[in-house]
Amino acid sequence: MVNAQLSHLIELQEIDTRILEIGRSINDIPRRLREAESSLQSSHDALKKTEQQRDALEKKKREKERALDDANEKIVKLKSRTGEIKTNKEYQALLREIEAVERERSLIEDEIIALMVDADSLQRQIRAAEDDFRKRMEEVEARKKRISEEQERLETHLLSLQDTRKKIRSMIDGEIYDEYIQLIELHRGFAVSEVRGEICQGCNMNIPPQLFVEIKKNEEIYHCPHCRRILFYREPAA
Repeated sequence: MVNAQLSHLIELQEIDTRILEIGRSINDIPRRLREAESSLQSSHDALKKTEQQRDALEKKKREKERALDDANEKIVKLKSRTGEIKTNKEYQALLREIEAVERERSLIEDEIIALMVDADSLQRQIRAAEDDFRKRMEEVEARKKRISEEQERLETHLLSLQDTRKKIRSMIDGEIYDEYIQLIELHRGFAVSEVRGEICQGCNMNIPPQLFVEIKKNEEIYHCPHCRRILFYREPAA
């Protein structure tokens, strides 16, 4: 006949193992949420970088447009001086000056066109980056929702397990329970171990044959001679 206290300890260990697993899962949720946010951050950073490139290009284009206005104004002023010209030499010099400014204006116009082409390309990149960001935002929000729902399920299950644990705890003698807690703390949550083939599954050390015979009866509480865990035996599945 299985010792009642041992049976309760086995059940308590199973409950505590599950409680520890759920606790680790709940504690890992902030990291998972940060991970979800970080994947969104990379997409956001890519979008912002492209927007900054676009803004810098627009600024450069405005500067070139001001330079074009200055060149046009300069040409108008130069041409207005033709009425003041008295010699052919002065006229030829003025023409050369006008031609130089016109060449400069033509170069500026070419630069503005090139900047407009680049700006158009960047705008397409921005639209693609915005689409990617929106898609990732939706994915992240869905992922965060799943994580939050999982957290709620875990916390509900945890409360249920804690209630069950209280009931089992009330059926265990105080001295035996205190020993169990000491072993839980010593072995990081693993105080009760199954014995299989004369081997303690807690420390993987051999159990003396005679002790193994007694453990198989599950009539008394025995400890592993190596790790001090509480031992029990379970019949192999058919």
